[in-house]
Amino acid sequence: MTEQIILNAETRERTGTNKAREIRNIDGMVPAIVYGDDKETLNIKLKLNELTKASQNELFYTQVLLIKSENNEEKVVLKELQKDPAKGKFLHADFQRVSSKTKLKVVIPVNFVNEEDCVGVKVDGGVVAKTIREIEIMCLAGNIPESIDIDIENLNLGSSIRLTEISLPEGSEIPGLTEETDQMVVSVNAPKAVEEDPILEEAHEDDVVSESEATSDSDSEETSSSDESSSAENSEES
Repeated sequence: MTEQIILNAETRERTGTNKAREIRNIDGMVPAIVYGDDKETLNIKLKLNELTKASQNELFYTQVLLIKSENNEEKVVLKELQKDPAKGKFLHADFQRVSSKTKLKVVIPVNFVNEEDCVGVKVDGGVVAKTIREIEIMCLAGNIPESIDIDIENLNLGSSIRLTEISLPEGSEIPGLTEETDQMVVSVNAPKAVEEDPILEEAHEDDVVSESEATSDSDSEETSSSDESSSAENSEES
């Protein structure tokens, strides 16, 4: 199990645009809020370097986080992270409180298992085509998977796996999935046909050029022979 990401926070009473600017420029921190679960909204601020480091972990965007502030701890998920488009610095963060029974929509990466042993590739020389790399699911906050594993070892040439065929963690579902919205996730396709070697075409062009040159040489020889005959006739007449 991956270690939980922890963010250390400080409570803040200052709110508003000017106060938020002071927190960022003077304190070197990022203003944030924690809300939900029928509790009062909590105004906090986070260290910029700590938030930046946490954001580099892809699990930061999908897993339950732990925010510690003084004597308080909050289990949350990230709902929004605002960033300065010019400088790239974080401006504000919104976190939603969760409990083990809270249902959330989260985007989970897809992990293709046993790709190197895929029958359609090893036996029939097919090529694996991955059309979906991540899936949005609805699941309990206490049961968010790190990834959705799809085993493709027994996938034959011409076969595929669709969303409706994926095994999800217990209590999880893909919102709005029906036969009409079903999509292909991965397939094994025949390799593309190999194009003809262009060298053959070049050789053919060379042959055409050679024939043209040969014809030209032959015409030159005939013209030369004709000129010699004409000269001989003129000499005799003289």
